[in-house]
Amino acid sequence: MGGFDVVIAGGGLAGLSLSIQLSKRGHKVIVLEKEQYPFHKVCGEYISLESWDFLVSLGLDLESMNLPIISQLQVSAANGKLLEQKLPLGGFGISRFLLDHRLVQIARSVGVIVQENTKVNDIFFEQSQFSIDASQYGYTAKVVCGSFGKRSNIDIRWKRGFSMAAKNKLNNYIGVKYHIKTDFPANTIALHNFNNGYCGIVKIEEDKYCLCYLTTADNLQKSKGSISEMEQTILVQNPHLKKIFAESEFLYDAPLTISQISFEKKTQVDRHVLMTGDAAGMITPLCGNGMSMALHASKMAAELVHQFLEGRISRVEMEQQYSLQWNREFSRRLRTGRRIQRLFGNKRLINSFISLAKPFPRLVDFLIRQTHGNPF
Repeated sequence: MGGFDVVIAGGGLAGLSLSIQLSKRGHKVIVLEKEQYPFHKVCGEYISLESWDFLVSLGLDLESMNLPIISQLQVSAANGKLLEQKLPLGGFGISRFLLDHRLVQIARSVGVIVQENTKVNDIFFEQSQFSIDASQYGYTAKVVCGSFGKRSNIDIRWKRGFSMAAKNKLNNYIGVKYHIKTDFPANTIALHNFNNGYCGIVKIEEDKYCLCYLTTADNLQKSKGSISEMEQTILVQNPHLKKIFAESEFLYDAPLTISQISFEKKTQVDRHVLMTGDAAGMITPLCGNGMSMALHASKMAAELVHQFLEGRISRVEMEQQYSLQWNREFSRRLRTGRRIQRLFGNKRLINSFISLAKPFPRLVDFLIRQTHGNPF
């Protein structure tokens, strides 16, 4: 196919929002997505309110969607001991099925070409131009942005550092997600701990709830590779999770799963490709801020790519400024998230934390604020 100003590899939250911003500024943009919209993703489906105005600016009519506004947090230890806390800023629940579907409609309406069922095999840079080898066609572009998620074939092909690291406490997780119908407060997000993992629940659209948990690959191996057995022998030791799994209506025939999730440090620019979303760096899910980070990073990237395409900055300046801005905004959040993650799933530590934190709500407020930003 013909050349583009920008090719975006991956049509998730960061990729779609970036494409909308660049197309609105007059650039020729294509998004290459391996799946077909709409589709479900393993995701906690909670977005901090810091992203509300930005999503509205993209053209998303959030007010009319009647989404649940989340203002309360619950955290339980594996033994059921509960901490309840008001969220400093709060957020809202929305499924990725709905959110990505609405964003791809907006992208197409502003002139973005969205090529579905298209897997990017490799990306090459030579003499100031990219060549993209994809499953259907080849493409050329002045700029390429990588929005291909937590772990992709490109990460493996390029031997990105995090994908080559030996298995450790930061890179050997699995994620499991359901949509359910249940009896749970619509204004509350909960994180329920179990041995070597934690499970979140939050209301989304249409009286549905997202139930999503993260655990170690070791837990699955101990359960003979059976997710069901793991849930019935490990997760339900937490009485809150036992109640959810016993009394809820599960809406999927089978859960969505993802493996080899890594929270290792990543580079924000690789082979001149600007990385966005989870491809640039992944905050631990318990922080509830991954989607806002993806959206905010897309705004940073859009401004710098626009300046480069207009000839106002060089490619080197674009890449350096993006890495600098990304790390200035997000590196502290990721560090804090990794530290907090050490508490969760450890029965002794989380029991102690909840006991100590209950009388000190300002401490919990402080930790939440350390993993979140301001409206952008």
